[in-house]
Amino acid sequence: MRDVAVVGFAQAPAVRETHGTTNGVEMLVPVFHEVLGNLGLAKSDIEFWCSGSSDYIAGRAFSFIAAVDAIGAFPPINESHVEADAAWACYEAWVKIQTGEVDLALVYGFGKSSAGKLRRVMTMQLDPYTVGPLWPDSVSVAGLQARAGLDQGKWTEQQMADVAVRSRADAKSNPRAQLKGDYSAEDLLAEPYLADPLRKHDCAPITDGAAAVVLAASDRARELSERPAWITGIAHRVDSANLGGRDLTTSPSTVGAARDAGFDKVDVAELHAPFTHQELLLRQELGLNGTRINPSGGVLCGNPMFSAGLIRIGEAARQISSGQADRALAHATSGPALQHNLVCLMEGRD
Repeated sequence: MRDVAVVGFAQAPAVRETHGTTNGVEMLVPVFHEVLGNLGLAKSDIEFWCSGSSDYIAGRAFSFIAAVDAIGAFPPINESHVEADAAWACYEAWVKIQTGEVDLALVYGFGKSSAGKLRRVMTMQLDPYTVGPLWPDSVSVAGLQARAGLDQGKWTEQQMADVAVRSRADAKSNPRAQLKGDYSAEDLLAEPYLADPLRKHDCAPITDGAAAVVLAASDRARELSERPAWITGIAHRVDSANLGGRDLTTSPSTVGAARDAGFDKVDVAELHAPFTHQELLLRQELGLNGTRINPSGGVLCGNPMFSAGLIRIGEAARQISSGQADRALAHATSGPALQHNLVCLMEGRD
């Protein structure tokens, strides 16, 4: 296996609405400029480009082709795409480097959620025969999961509110975060339900945004970064799409992905948990008690669809590159109620 590391990361500000097109070009151009500029690279230096996005969010077919305009028409590029969060594009780029065909790859993701009704758009990922026609929105499905955990005593509404309070406080140090500030759990719990038992603070906000990560192999990584975030393991697993066919208060796919990635003790974890109870669930499943969780604020403070998972990898890598952590875990999820999960483990080497 080749040594591969995250050497660069940049993201657009997480905002409620942008005025650009749904193909992401306006958000991606400055992100590319930042991540390449920080590394002293030109677009022509990138040997493989891989993106993650969704035509359902963009409201057009093959929307990722239009996004390539952000790269430019010349020179010709080696490019691929996944219809998923760009964390899975990162996995593809990692595999591409493992083949020995390339040494340097740029991964990017984007999503303009404000263009439609996200809660209803996400219904399209459900079983199209038995569940989709009922049109349960994504927040209501998460509410079913939250209620199951509450009824089983796996978490409480107080703990859920505490997650929101901590996340928004941590986000104060993140200039890209959409929501941040000091709140009290008591005040949050006094708010009305959005989808019982979920309140507004339990749900990630609607966000437009984009992000990019640069991966490099071996000596190339050492040339580009003083302290690369070396990927020691990366894996993804998926659970049943049948909501009634699995225990929604557990996440076997997360546990399996972490095991196959070689999970051990880490200093920090960036978890892709769009709902407060999902962070509690993931912490329990991965045994992360005592580990610092989402120092960036996480997706509860900014949730750009199809780049939020990639941002978890970038933020975890940043903790390593800055010397604030030696070992980090990044997690990404896709599908309803934590159906599909990816775990990426990274470490710093002095």
